[in-house]
Amino acid sequence: MRYRTLGRTGIKVSPYCLGTMMFGAMGNPDHDDSVRIIHKALDSGINFVDTADAYSRGESEEIVGKALKGRRDNVVLATKAHLPMGSDPNQQGNSRRWLVRALEDSLRRLGTDHVDLFQVHRPAPDTDIEETLSALTDLVRAGKVRAIGSSTFPATDIVEAQWTAERRGLQRFRTEQPTYSILNRGIEREVLPAVERYGMGALVWSPLAGGLLTGRYRKGQEAATHRAGFGFKHLKDERRLDVVEQLIPVAEKAGLPLTHLATAFVISHPGVTSAIIGPRTMDHLDDLLAGAEVSLSDETLDELDALVPPGTDVGILDMAYDPPAIQRAVLRRRHGEERAAA
Repeated sequence: MRYRTLGRTGIKVSPYCLGTMMFGAMGNPDHDDSVRIIHKALDSGINFVDTADAYSRGESEEIVGKALKGRRDNVVLATKAHLPMGSDPNQQGNSRRWLVRALEDSLRRLGTDHVDLFQVHRPAPDTDIEETLSALTDLVRAGKVRAIGSSTFPATDIVEAQWTAERRGLQRFRTEQPTYSILNRGIEREVLPAVERYGMGALVWSPLAGGLLTGRYRKGQEAATHRAGFGFKHLKDERRLDVVEQLIPVAEKAGLPLTHLATAFVISHPGVTSAIIGPRTMDHLDDLLAGAEVSLSDETLDELDALVPPGTDVGILDMAYDPPAIQRAVLRRRHGEERAAA
């Protein structure tokens, strides 16, 4: 592995980051097998592991904690908080009240006294960004966190957070974790330029487009896979499936499996530090590791640009973040009396 610097933190990380969402009840419930997969990744040169409290309600963090016993010092460990962890409305979000509690719970499950990167899993429009950054700053100063990051933040939120940190003398987000793949290139337009402008590292998730770029989902065919069982709409999106059919011959022409074409594409962008890979089985990991050193020619990248133009998305992932103005129609439509007054 040729290690890269995570933004301007000085921390060196592998271009593949091991994502652990598939370890636990959401994916692979066998703890021993999951630990073996993690160990194989570490033995292969991956030194970056990303998890979250919400993955299988903490079970993923517990598995990671087991796997890192005796190896913690050689791993750059990242986790996240924001998503609901209980029925209490305050067991979620980006408030000081929750983030401090969430980190303590994560440290206990992970069996460590600190994490190298603590990220807010999603934006929280109902919470002042200063409140969030102030809490995270205190956690850094307490030695429980080395660096902080955001995930799925729109470019405007990234800029606001940076400005707030500078004005208030607070820790600033050092990383951003957006979705990025051949099918979802929207972040090239504003998010990645903002990340590069502020010297942030980008660890991108779903480089295989939620499973579509594995080659196991084909137009007109029903895929009997683990992910298909979750009923994700993006796996049946005809627009996305049409592009997958066009990508397969591009991969064949380049002499690559589709998975290797997909992962090599995302880590070829100069604004991307690491691509998060999320294997559920050892076979999945072996396939992805086999493509770790693949680089794409300009000719191949030009073909990909022709199929999915830079800065554009083909459909969206079910797990993608939509800001309130997209989620709520009332924020996009004037009421009758407002229209009349206008």
